[in-house]
Amino acid sequence: MASRPPPVNPNPLPEVNGGDSSLQATPPRMSTGKRLLFFLTAWLIVLMPFLFWWSTWFGRHLSDQQVTEYLNDQKHPRHIQHALLQLGERMGKHDAGAKRWYPDLVRLATYPVEEVRNTDAWVMGQDNAEAVFHDALLKMLQDSSPMVRGNAALSLVRFGDASGREQIVALLQPVKIAAPIGGHIIDIDRVGTPIHQGGLVAKFSYGHEQTMDVRSPISGRIHSISVPTGAVVAPGTEIATVAPADEQVWEALRALYLIGQVDDLPAIVPYERELPEISDRARQQAVLTEKAIRARASIPPPQ
Repeated sequence: MASRPPPVNPNPLPEVNGGDSSLQATPPRMSTGKRLLFFLTAWLIVLMPFLFWWSTWFGRHLSDQQVTEYLNDQKHPRHIQHALLQLGERMGKHDAGAKRWYPDLVRLATYPVEEVRNTDAWVMGQDNAEAVFHDALLKMLQDSSPMVRGNAALSLVRFGDASGREQIVALLQPVKIAAPIGGHIIDIDRVGTPIHQGGLVAKFSYGHEQTMDVRSPISGRIHSISVPTGAVVAPGTEIATVAPADEQVWEALRALYLIGQVDDLPAIVPYERELPEISDRARQQAVLTEKAIRARASIPPPQ
């Protein structure tokens, strides 16, 4: 059987000078300037994400001068958070040098950005010998943010102060999401969907083709949906609830192990169930917390 002929190039290179193959046209080479520009662009594509990550990564060590600068950086709240977290680590190691920034921690308790106040409330709990922190945390129990109130209450437990017990119990309960104004529901999330703090729960329209996003004040998952897509709601109407994240539940249960009362048991016992949305860690802590509360109140466990 004869062998198949080689495939024919459908677009042969043009010939010049009588068909001399040694003089066939070759594609033009990229100039040195263009090559340098190409490599510079590729390098920047790789470098820019790294620089952004490096500038926002909270694990990057800060010098004392940088801590001072970051705590006073009014344009970049994440810089303030970065410095606060580093101070929290130093305070946790009983670093006496951290005391020089204690006035800044008290000052930031009323900072306008919620995330900064939330981090600040946690950091002040790292030194339970400071009376000024205790006073600041008591005031933070009245904060507009449920997360700030909760973190302040948890930190107060480190001071042996149960003043924030109600706020800690609230950390175990789903948060109600209400419509800020009247409008028409364009879209709404589904039950069981995980969500971060500030994550989108629903979108609705109002007025003349204006829209507004409704976001979650906590991290967790969508626990229930009260209105369907397309519904018209009045201001203040409950549209959804968000169940708290596992870490929040665990921290609250740990605190109630120390300061919880019998009245708190209805909020604790549901976390003893073996359900997919309840981690083993939270379930075990709920059991221990109930036992500790009953022991303090001299109440026998239920039969």
